[in-house]
Amino acid sequence: MTKKSPKKPKIRHMCSIGTLGGYGGKKEWSVDKKLKKIRKAGFDGFLGRVHMLSKQQVEDSGLIFACTTDMEGVDDAEPKLTAVKEHGARVCNVQMLDHDTPTALAVEVARKVIDVGAQIDLDVSIEVHRDTCTETPEKTYALAEGYEQAEGKPLKMTWDFSHPAVVKHLSPPYWDRLAERTDLMRLANQFHFRPFNGHHAQVPALNAKGKLTPEFVDFMVFVDRVLENWLEAAEPGQEMFSCPEQIGGGYMLSVFGDRFDDVKTIRTQIDKSFKKHLRTWAKANG
Repeated sequence: MTKKSPKKPKIRHMCSIGTLGGYGGKKEWSVDKKLKKIRKAGFDGFLGRVHMLSKQQVEDSGLIFACTTDMEGVDDAEPKLTAVKEHGARVCNVQMLDHDTPTALAVEVARKVIDVGAQIDLDVSIEVHRDTCTETPEKTYALAEGYEQAEGKPLKMTWDFSHPAVVKHLSPPYWDRLAERTDLMRLANQFHFRPFNGHHAQVPALNAKGKLTPEFVDFMVFVDRVLENWLEAAEPGQEMFSCPEQIGGGYMLSVFGDRFDDVKTIRTQIDKSFKKHLRTWAKANG
């Protein structure tokens, strides 16, 4: 009999609804129109929050829903995660507590969040994000270590490397400083790949002539290592949810170009890198 090759790990390309914030001018596009634009552009899914849309809109979109929610304490875990589950989210990203939250409290809440997620069969991760209990690398790893000591297993996290890069004012190459816990990076399945440098949490991928910016090229050197590291330990059929975040608000400067063009470009570059390392995975696991 012919031996079947194992099912390859897969990358799911996501787009944040926030990327299309403000599109449409004075009459901003509806959520339904934004979701149609995201699907037409070839993304597998989208990032959003429960208050942005209904369960029916999620179902009608034909897209994977990755939901983000805030968590202010243990009492939030059950109602908020239940709402996320009922909205049809495939995965949930939790922005937890505040920048000055003591580690002991952060560990307590993280244990509750992960436990509730397991009870209702919801894939939950704690995001590395400023103005939360993971604001700095030190706070992030203190939380991870405290959780592991309490639970006997590592903490599943959503990685947005732009936050620690800016907090530490890093210069490229970024890998040695940002990849302190490659085991936690391998465990993760949600990555918010917002292009950054050491002083800006969001930089454009494309310049005014439509060419890749030097800052984005430096960023992709790091992302390539992240993808390589993840695939080195990936199980057959394992999924990565990759979001090339470029959003409005304080992240956006008026001199930046079209955010949607940017995220499509970032997705293309990430996909090329992922497929390159997937070929190595296939040879090792074929």
